[in-house]
Amino acid sequence: MQISDWVGYLAASLTTCSFVPQALHTFRTRDVSGISLGMYSVFTVGVALWLVYGVLLKAWPIVAANTVTLALAGAILAMKLRYKK
Repeated sequence: MQISDWVGYLAASLTTCSFVPQALHTFRTRDVSGISLGMYSVFTVGVALWLVYGVLLKAWPIVAANTVTLALAGAILAMKLRYKK
């Protein structure tokens, strides 16, 4: 594995892990009042496009990070749609 792959996996790990506390908090409390539907919709589509980009390039750090982030963001977006007041 090349150094660029290691840097990619480290960057992917850090950015994905930084997203986990917010996701866990949202899952536990089901409080979505502070989440913008528009922002999360655009964010989720953006993550999906990054995932497609990574697949097309066969850039596995990008694929790995965005697979996890898309699952978390999609779940939060679904909760926002379900629990909005």
